This record gives sequence, C-alpha cells and structure tokens, in this order.
Amino acid sequence: MLGGIDIGTTGCKITVYTNEGEYCYRAYHDYPASRTTGEHEVEAADIWNAIRHIIADAAKRYPDIDAIGITSFGESFVMLDEDDKVLCPVMLYTDPRGTQECAELTERLGRETIERIVGTEPHSMYSLPKIMWMKKHRPGEFARTRRILLMQDYIVYMLTGHAVIDYSLAARSMAFDISEYTWSDTILEAAGIDRGLFSEPVLSGTAAGTIKPELARELGLTADTMVVPAAHDQVSAAVGAGVFETDSAVDGAGTVECITPVFSGIPDSHAMAEGKYAVIPFALPGKYVTYAFTYTGGALISWFISQMAKAELALAKKQGRSVYEVLEQGMKDEPTGILVLPHFAGAGTPYMDVGAKGAVLGLTVEHTTSDLYRAMMEGVVYEMRLNLEYLARAGICPKRLRASGGGASSGVWMQMKADILNLPVTSLGSAEAGAAAGAMMAGVAAGVFESLDEAAEKMITEKETYDPRPEAHRAYEPHYERYKKLYEAVRPLVS
Repeated sequence: MLGGIDIGTTGCKITVYTNEGEYCYRAYHDYPASRTTGEHEVEAADIWNAIRHIIADAAKRYPDIDAIGITSFGESFVMLDEDDKVLCPVMLYTDPRGTQECAELTERLGRETIERIVGTEPHSMYSLPKIMWMKKHRPGEFARTRRILLMQDYIVYMLTGHAVIDYSLAARSMAFDISEYTWSDTILEAAGIDRGLFSEPVLSGTAAGTIKPELARELGLTADTMVVPAAHDQVSAAVGAGVFETDSAVDGAGTVECITPVFSGIPDSHAMAEGKYAVIPFALPGKYVTYAFTYTGGALISWFISQMAKAELALAKKQGRSVYEVLEQGMKDEPTGILVLPHFAGAGTPYMDVGAKGAVLGLTVEHTTSDLYRAMMEGVVYEMRLNLEYLARAGICPKRLRASGGGASSGVWMQMKADILNLPVTSLGSAEAGAAAGAMMAGVAAGVFESLDEAAEKMITEKETYDPRPEAHRAYEPHYERYKKLYEAVRPLVS
C-alpha cells in the first residue's frame, strides 16, 4: 500500500493506493487560519495534529502502508528550538510582513543577482524576507531557533527525525540556488541568516527514512513505513498528472487556475522576469517548471454561482441536478462577447498585482445568467492564453495540456480551453493530482515502481481529450485581442 499526503493552508488529506495504483481511501482534516490586517498565520501544532489524525485514520483500514509521500504548500516556515518546540506561529505567504526586508536585501545584492540565483523575482511572499523580519522583530525567539523548516520538511522531520527538504520546495524560500541545487551562501550571507538552520536539500522523491518507532505504534503503522519528501504542491500536480516531457504542461483547474509547463535547463532570466515567472526544479534531474496562474479560476466560478445564480441553484436542488448542468442547458457553443477580467482576488502572473480588481464589460439586456457564467470561464482562459504568450518569449511552448482538479470535470470548460488556447486538452477528471503524486514518488522510492513513468501508467486515468476546433478558435480571436487591452484599461480606474 502507498500513501500520499497533501498539506494545504487550511487542511490536509491522505490518499491511499494499492501497489497497482488502485485508489482505496481518502481522509481529510482541516485546521483554522488566522488573517488580520497585519498578520496571516496558521499554527504548526494544528497542522501536525491534523497530519497525525489522517495517518491514524488511514492506518485503521490499511496498517500495511509501505511508504508515504508528502507534498505541501510553499513559503511558510516553522521555527524550532533545541527541544523541537515551535517558537512562533507560521506566517502564510499572504502575510504582509517582510516587505521592508525584501527591499533591503534587493538593495544589497541587486534584483538581477537574486533572480539569477534563486530563479524568481524578489518578493516578500517568500520565506527569506519573513525570516529576516523574525530576526529583526522577534530577536528572542530567533536567538533560540535551531531549525527553520518549511511545511513539508517540518512534517518529514516530525515523522522521521531527519530534516530533509526537496529541491522544489526549497526553491520557494528565495534562498536556494536552483542551478547548483543547494542553499545559496551569497543570498544567506547578505540576509544575515545561517544556512545551518535549514534542512538538507534532496531531489524530489528521495526517501528521508522510516517513521519513528514510537510514532508508528501511536499511529498504527509498521516501523518500516518509509517517509518521502515529494514536492511543492504545483510540482506535485504536474507529477500527478503524468506531465514529464518538455512539450507538455498540467492545467490545475482548481480554486486557483495554474498552468505548469515542464522544460529542460534554465530559460532566459530576463524573459522570465518580464512575466514574473519563477523557475523551480522539477522532480526529474535537469528539468524545471514554472507557474503561470490566476488566483481566481474555480474560485471565480464558485463566487458567481453563489452570488449571481441563486435561482439556478434553487432549481438544481429542486430537480436533483447539478447547478452546472442547469446553467449549461441550452448554452450557445460560441463566444459570448462579454469580457471578464478575472482579477477578483488580485492578479497573478504576468502582473503579480495585489491591487488589481475584476471587471465585467460588454453586458446588454439580452444577456442571461448562463451567458455570464460562460463569460466567467472565458475570462479565466483568456488570462491563461496571455500567460502562454509571455512564456513563449522565453522559449517555453507546451504543445498539449493535461487537466486535473474540479474544473477538469466540465466538458464545456475543457473544450473552451482547447479552442481558445489552440491546444489539445486531456481531462483527468477531478483526480487529486497532488496526493497521487505523493504516492507515486513514494512508490518509486520504495521500489514498488521502477520509474515515475511506470507509476503514472498504473495510477493515472485519462478521461477524455478535447481537440481544438479551427472555426471556434478563429471565432474567439477578435475577443481575445480586445481582452489583451483590458488590464491596462481597467487598472488606472481602480484603487
């Protein structure tokens, strides 16, 4: 049996598979996050307790789990003292602290130097500026700090006693040299942070060790259960979708819409910086990925349905149908002509503009709720096409997409993506690619699978492939050309 743990900002889940890749079981446990004006935090103890809960829950049914792979969200870190006691709450990436420290570090080293070493534009969302903030503003706690761990290696350490972090998650710290695969002395010395505080970096999917005997007894596992640091959540999404070749990308159609292409070597840093794209080591040696995303993918659709489609929700409930089915019934398979700027929670790449706002343009009294619903989907896809055009300037040109997440279950949206992006899109349904990737990498580390390719062959099921339709693509073109001007037109009008 193989397990995959996926740690998110508000909850974690474990998914269990047989060594033939057959899905068996899933357990989930949430935990609270606190967001005030100046602090966005989660408690490390809450996450650790939730992890123990889901492992014990799965072990009641499957005590013979051979290996567990762990994937997690990035940037956030845990500070431990010499007794492994947590010293401070965990800052989320949205926490505003670290902005001044990031500016100071950038002034010391220069933006281009930082980008060249760590593969990303300097930003306060990453771990290092926030660690610098802790050193300056919490000197007592920082002086007692003996380990700084991101979420994946924190859980790996708590389970095994070995502090090991995979390359892709280390790259979310803004302190990791993506070409040398090690912590950067240049960056850390300028930041005034001791590299000895960090975990040992390893290739994604490298076994960290076996679970501590006392924890194995407590959780109901065998003492030889292997624990494997898998990857940062978006890298895991690519692995869990079977995207390993440089001509492919995964379309994570979840709350956040994220396209993650795979490529060989480090691309031109100037072209990547132009669109504010990070370069992250992939789970295969010599390969990298980047993240092209908008914060509101499925989140925008959910918002629209809950706020603007209440009549359709009521009708769906009355008829025992899906609200999506109600909205898509009789929908015209053509562009709506409505332009939706999907920046309802700020803009992701290529702008990275937290102050951006959403907009809806081109409405008439003839438009229906279904038209608006379709326009919301169009806006998300237009934004992703814009991202693909930016990436093409750096030589990153995926020829096909593999879609996972809740949005991958919508045939309407998948066909729209194929038509607008002019790429074939293969739906994997709503499969949980992150947890699956953890199990896949755990299986390779444990010798159950010879390679990730073999793991993918056994564990990934393709639902349907949507090919682009030339006439539909041409129909969307004039609307997309208008869309490209939308951000610059709207941004000066919103504060």
